[in-house]
Amino acid sequence: MYVPAHFSETRTDVIRDLIERHPLGTLVTNGKSGLDANQIPFELAALESNRGLLRAHIARANPMHRDVSDGSDVLVVFRAADAYVSPNWYPSKQETHRLVPTWNYQAVNLYGKIRFIDDEKFLRAVVGRLTRDHEARAEGGRAWRMADAPPDFMASMIQAIVGLEIEVTRIEAKSKLSQNREGRDRLNAADTLDSRGHSEIADAMRDAG
Repeated sequence: MYVPAHFSETRTDVIRDLIERHPLGTLVTNGKSGLDANQIPFELAALESNRGLLRAHIARANPMHRDVSDGSDVLVVFRAADAYVSPNWYPSKQETHRLVPTWNYQAVNLYGKIRFIDDEKFLRAVVGRLTRDHEARAEGGRAWRMADAPPDFMASMIQAIVGLEIEVTRIEAKSKLSQNREGRDRLNAADTLDSRGHSEIADAMRDAG
């Protein structure tokens, strides 16, 4: 990923928060059949400076776990909110007119080694944690639990998936939030985006100062 120094995101807490708020990652693999990409909700089990651990599961019917060998290099891409930014939202545009449109976003690339885990205990634990975390965020009444489903049905669902774990060996993160513009330009663009319903990227732009 191309990351100019002024857009480089190195704050571990920001990277962790981005992944946890946007856990649907794009897993890119290069197996026997060539390049492939799968969208998978991940559990971030650990994250340090340039190290981490991701866990997830895929459908047993997905050929990925047969096409990709344990220990293979993979890439997982997480992306947060994004938005188009018009030069008209920069106050300095009225003075110089030397501005062009851009697109602001936050993204994290996690590189690592994958292994597949076909173990009922592992799978139940991963599904249980993912369910607990996302049910807690869901609006509505009582949270759904695995125990709500009949045991035989739940057992058949577990048998229909395969677990995976990715040992993260490199982290690249980018927060492109108009840091290269004057403060008044960045903040006015953030306010404009906020007024148009893009509150997440607007808040990130304000925090980038």
